[in-house]
Amino acid sequence: MHGAGGGGETEPVNRPRNVSAVASVKRGDAAGALASSDVVIHQTYSVAGVHHTAMEPHVSIVRPEPDGGFTIWAPTQGPFALRDEVAKVLELPAQRVRVVPMPVGGGFGGKVLLLEGLLALLARRADRPLRLVLTRRQVFAFAKGAPAARFEMELGAKRDGTLTALRASFHYDNGASAGWHGGISGAFLSGTYRWQAVELTGYEVSTNKTPVEAYRAPGAPQSYFALESAMDELALALQMDPIELRLRNAVREGDTGGFGDKWPRIAFIECLEEAKGHPLYTAPLGKGEAVGVAAGSWGGARTPSAAGCRVEPDGTLSVQIGTPDVSGATTGLAMIAADAFGYPVEKVRIETGETGSAPYGAVAAGSQTTYSLGGAVHEAAVEARRQLLEIATEELEAAPEDLELIDGRVAVRGVPERFVEITQLVTLSTEFMGKYRPVHASGRSAVKVASPQFTVHIARVKTDPETGAFQLTGYAAIQDVGRAINPPEIDGQIHGGATQSVGRALGEQLVYDADGQLRTGSLLDYDLPTVDQMPEIDVRLIEVPSPVGPLGAKGVGEPPAIPGAAAVANAVSRATGVRIRELPIDRSLLVH
Repeated sequence: MHGAGGGGETEPVNRPRNVSAVASVKRGDAAGALASSDVVIHQTYSVAGVHHTAMEPHVSIVRPEPDGGFTIWAPTQGPFALRDEVAKVLELPAQRVRVVPMPVGGGFGGKVLLLEGLLALLARRADRPLRLVLTRRQVFAFAKGAPAARFEMELGAKRDGTLTALRASFHYDNGASAGWHGGISGAFLSGTYRWQAVELTGYEVSTNKTPVEAYRAPGAPQSYFALESAMDELALALQMDPIELRLRNAVREGDTGGFGDKWPRIAFIECLEEAKGHPLYTAPLGKGEAVGVAAGSWGGARTPSAAGCRVEPDGTLSVQIGTPDVSGATTGLAMIAADAFGYPVEKVRIETGETGSAPYGAVAAGSQTTYSLGGAVHEAAVEARRQLLEIATEELEAAPEDLELIDGRVAVRGVPERFVEITQLVTLSTEFMGKYRPVHASGRSAVKVASPQFTVHIARVKTDPETGAFQLTGYAAIQDVGRAINPPEIDGQIHGGATQSVGRALGEQLVYDADGQLRTGSLLDYDLPTVDQMPEIDVRLIEVPSPVGPLGAKGVGEPPAIPGAAAVANAVSRATGVRIRELPIDRSLLVH
């Protein structure tokens, strides 16, 4: 599960024409292990399709250029990915398409590219600039959401709680697209706990509905709802504490991961231990109350990236990148640059450029912005500092190691009266007939291995058996973040992701009629969680630094969107005695 790739592919004979692919994972003898188990849970779990539902509608502009190229203004999470895709559609060299990224607003995987290729074809035919503005209903209909899924699960365990085997068959409803979530699900299901044997088969099913795409941790919320619900049922059958069951079987460094490789240093155990002692989990339960727990993980994407860095005439540091900010990540990147350059963060500015001039940058998706780009920013800032000190060395007649940056000056260490203003150094490197080269550095990064992230969520609920109503009265999200470079931004990411995850349990779903027409295509029909439904979220950060991430950081964005639905469903199931196996939760089932 160390990346975002798929699992093994099989080609069964005579498979249905609308099954575009089959993913499979097999290790050991699952049938034999299940037969020898003391307890077996065999149930089916279903998850509805959901939508990103960004607050702002989608707007793009395409302008044909005199040289036959095109300029695109779009709120894209991936300017270079959009450029390459439109260039392919137009059959043009990539450099003839220029993408100017606009503020994204809500992205969550739904704004890498949408209808820009079609708009470019129309602009070429019309030979004039065109603007596309989608209504809210069109956003629901065209902006590809997350697929619905169904999982048939068999889990086995010994009486002492040792897991034996997992056998599962699952289907993704991909709408009018091929789909690709199955391989990822196979990795999540097989790589989270220490199974003696695993046998998984996942089907990518095409139907007459809107195509699906990535939505915050694609494949993980569906997989972990099934897995963590089944684990909760197993804990009840064993009369065992649900966290103890997970602690007994959780994967650790060196264990086999979802793709058959070995887990690096991970913090699953630390997250579970923190959850075990959390007040929401340990406090006594009143009548109609219960607590639910669920875990999740994300391998994290990574893409080679570059960054530029220069010192401006006013002495501030400008860092040029090609990855848009969708989550406040630029503040963290500024902090990385400030740390490397030796500056206060207030004197660092991050500039996101267009594809014609910006350094190549990763798509802002997959929890990879800081992880993929942070190293490039760090390298560029270190090189800019070196170039600046190179000039100061000649001006002050001192070795670089004897110089330091203090209050906008480069001074000789221990001799503060010997200094030169940084603004003067910039002037010397840019003046007419000057002898120094400008301070303008570049940095590159290509992180070769992932730093997987784990999280555990706790939900506390109070239920009314007469009406079937339930209320979340407490919520906690515990997450390994490697090193928290910017804790407030991380806190915001976890709050937002947890709310989206809980929304899957509380009412979010894309409903289609028999003709494949969307019936929940407005904010009146699509049931987003409201502020009165969400309690305060207690965020606990676990810091087990990554050996390869910038300053030890790991990805943050995806994990909080994964386990919330399972945590809520497990809590409601325990409070009411009615097992929830389908999302969103049908309150009518809870009436006693």
